[in-house]
Amino acid sequence: MSATYGLDPITIEVIHNYLLSAAREMERNLMRTSYNTIIYEIRDFGLGIYDRECRMLAEAPGLAVFTRGNDYGLMKTVEFVGEENMEPGDLLLTSYPYWSSAHPLDVLAVSPIFACGELVGYTAIKQHWLDLGQKDAGYILDSVDVFQEGLLMPGLKLYKAGVLDQEIHNLLRFNSRLPDRIIGDMNAQISACRTGERRVTELVERFGLDLFRGAVEAILDHGERMTRARLAQLPNGTWEAEDWADDDGIDHDTMLKLKVKVTVTDDEFIVDWSGSHPATTGPMNMPVGLTEGVSGLAFKGITTPDSPANAGNYRPLRVIAPPGEIMHAVPPAPTFTVWAGLLAPEVILKALSQGMPDRIPACSGGDVFDIMGLGVHPETEMPWLEATNEAVGFGAYAGNDGEDAIMHLSEPGCRNNPVEVLETKAPWIIETYNMRRDSGGPGRFRGGVGVTRSYRFLHPSTTLALVKKTKSAPWGMAGGMDAEVGHVIVWPGTDREERTGALYYQMDAGEVIQNNSGGGGGWGDPRERDPRLVLDDVINDYVSLEAARRDYGVAIDPQTMSIDEAATAELRS
Repeated sequence: MSATYGLDPITIEVIHNYLLSAAREMERNLMRTSYNTIIYEIRDFGLGIYDRECRMLAEAPGLAVFTRGNDYGLMKTVEFVGEENMEPGDLLLTSYPYWSSAHPLDVLAVSPIFACGELVGYTAIKQHWLDLGQKDAGYILDSVDVFQEGLLMPGLKLYKAGVLDQEIHNLLRFNSRLPDRIIGDMNAQISACRTGERRVTELVERFGLDLFRGAVEAILDHGERMTRARLAQLPNGTWEAEDWADDDGIDHDTMLKLKVKVTVTDDEFIVDWSGSHPATTGPMNMPVGLTEGVSGLAFKGITTPDSPANAGNYRPLRVIAPPGEIMHAVPPAPTFTVWAGLLAPEVILKALSQGMPDRIPACSGGDVFDIMGLGVHPETEMPWLEATNEAVGFGAYAGNDGEDAIMHLSEPGCRNNPVEVLETKAPWIIETYNMRRDSGGPGRFRGGVGVTRSYRFLHPSTTLALVKKTKSAPWGMAGGMDAEVGHVIVWPGTDREERTGALYYQMDAGEVIQNNSGGGGGWGDPRERDPRLVLDDVINDYVSLEAARRDYGVAIDPQTMSIDEAATAELRS
């Protein structure tokens, strides 16, 4: 590195770690000052620091699929506004989904960074705003074009040379059902962008422009070298796979195919989504930047999962997504329920598992199983909105069981809302919250189990379930069995009980919605699982006595909770 850039490796590392630290400071600032739990508890955001060419130098991931999506959104925003029209103190907002790489409520904030009299880079933060004038409060499940999905901002300058444009500020306030909360979150977002600006400006002024630019090239080239070294260790080949999402929110009888062809060479990793479902009438279409993001998540996980991401890591990645299919939305296609993006990394892994079964896990729970409630709070008489994603079971892999009840692989930087927070913020109580027995796929290595969480409303309210993986099971591998699908039950235990996936219902006081997340697929023949591990699973209530006998061929005495060796040998013979 020193021969190429005239820099010593220590200086490069100091600059690199300074940038990483600045990104983490942006993250801390954002979480400390946000108004809503979806930011400071769930971490539904993604942020990064970029150079002048819109190449990511450092990030602090929340919702990891935002990472590459933000790269695309930043490039489109700068392209539209024009680098020559940027001034110190500017702050731009983009919610046009085909650019911002998400639905319109995931708003991208961009601030240019000036140092030593020049534009040197950008900070960018995308986060979920609770409401921005979309046709339905909370979330949309059945929009048919983008104009029903909220206020569209194409790189709008909220701050011009450091001065707030009050007219745009008013426009945002008057286009939201929750104006105080979205303005509070927006100010936190802006403050975090400014934090990154200051830190990078200090860095450049300390080391000088030439040294900074040389260090940037070294950091990105090092990221590329690390990735290519790992890529060269993977088996070469081309593999195909497909999976299915439930529906598009309009046509409830037609499942949506996600088809991928993955090609691995020593120099390139190609993810080709050609042949996936055509563009949908309902809002399940994917902005292409988000398709880049979910493909990049799988690629980073299989190559360099143990190092911070930068643009150099993604140079060997090529993503193909034909316009007009579900994985590449074109205007005015609706994009609000971008749940295809949550399933997409699983499909990539399913393809790779054919060529590298010892490296790839079985399918995880397949969805994030999001439940949302909203209404008018009986104590404050103010609008309320709370949501949380649910933990799922992870797929087992060669050598170990899948993890039980952790966040889905599309959101490894996220968390779910604690019971105490949900009950404090909203008029409901959490009646049950437990591991979901028998939800993990049986195998020599067991798939992780999902969870059950039940919400009883204390006041008339609206509830939403954002679940699109209830009709096809999370798959097992190498002879392992599929996991139990997740689902939602409304009004359980009554004559109105309904098992469903996505929904938007009105609930009366005392009524219950139950969220049951999916388990992970099993790996290997379940009859080869150590009977002592099956007994442990039964004792821990991950596996029932009936499933131990039926799926694993292990007979357990329910009185002594010990293995019946003779009966087990007969079952397994």
